[in-house]
Amino acid sequence: MYADLTRTTEEAPKAPELRWRALRETLHTEGAPEGTLRAIDQTVHEELAEKRSEGLVIFAAAGEVARITRLPGAPANELARVSPLPHVLPLLADRGERFSYLLVTVDRRGGEICCVAPDGSRTTIHVEGDEEYPIRKVKAGDWNQSRFQRAAENVWKANAKKVGREVGQTAKQCGAELLLVSGDPQARSALMEEIPEPLLEHTVEAKDVEELLELKQTERLTAIAERYERELAHGQRAVKGLSATVGAARRGQIETLLLPDHSPARVWVGPNPTDITVDLGELHRMGVTDPVEERADAALIRAVAATDGNLALLHQSKIGAILRYTDSATRHQ
Repeated sequence: MYADLTRTTEEAPKAPELRWRALRETLHTEGAPEGTLRAIDQTVHEELAEKRSEGLVIFAAAGEVARITRLPGAPANELARVSPLPHVLPLLADRGERFSYLLVTVDRRGGEICCVAPDGSRTTIHVEGDEEYPIRKVKAGDWNQSRFQRAAENVWKANAKKVGREVGQTAKQCGAELLLVSGDPQARSALMEEIPEPLLEHTVEAKDVEELLELKQTERLTAIAERYERELAHGQRAVKGLSATVGAARRGQIETLLLPDHSPARVWVGPNPTDITVDLGELHRMGVTDPVEERADAALIRAVAATDGNLALLHQSKIGAILRYTDSATRHQ
């Protein structure tokens, strides 16, 4: 369920509650169990009472809320749906392309390193410099000015070197693909000299973080799209179309699944993530006794997640995939 909890005017404090009732009625009409509806009811009412978010995504089953995601704004579209598999595509589309990155803020005494994981979770490390005196240069004309200026610069560099070592280790541990640096200009300049060379080419000085992240997301998606077209053109590690992509997902071949923003395609699925096919008879031959029909995007996302694949949402008309390998069973179209 994707619920809009925004309060647009003081004159309409009941608006979020009325929108939720409409969604609840849809869930009830589609056959949601009463126990599950009560669990969602409680979650939504608590959220409305606490006013913790402008949008709420809830996945629930068997009388329990399995997952809650709070949104900073209303979801693109309100949605209430009862189905065998969770409809996660709108949430993934709203989040956009996610990757690990570091936010580093430095001053002349050390710095703070924040690793942001693809799921948005953050781990922060505080680095205290080993050198403290002198931190500041003396004013012009002071006695022995040049000696103190050199000493101050040496302190900054020593502290920056320590931060730089920690940045290199942290970037490797969290798989950071981007490093954003901010803080004191002098300390920032000293830090840039200490960042390991492989990481330096992915390092930028942070001014508008959101804009930089959007540029990186666009860059990543462009690279994926170009690789896909290249592999497809040479008849190598890529497939295009629903049937070929479903077959690759069933065999665990998919490295990166490419989905359009919306697709009406349907497939047949069984209880296991790779029980997926466009041919109902094929599932019966696989020994699946109770197959169900499901959205193709939901079924493919489940299959690819279970086989450690990746997902890219592209503005394209057809479903496709970049493959780990090909074999005699691979159909490219």
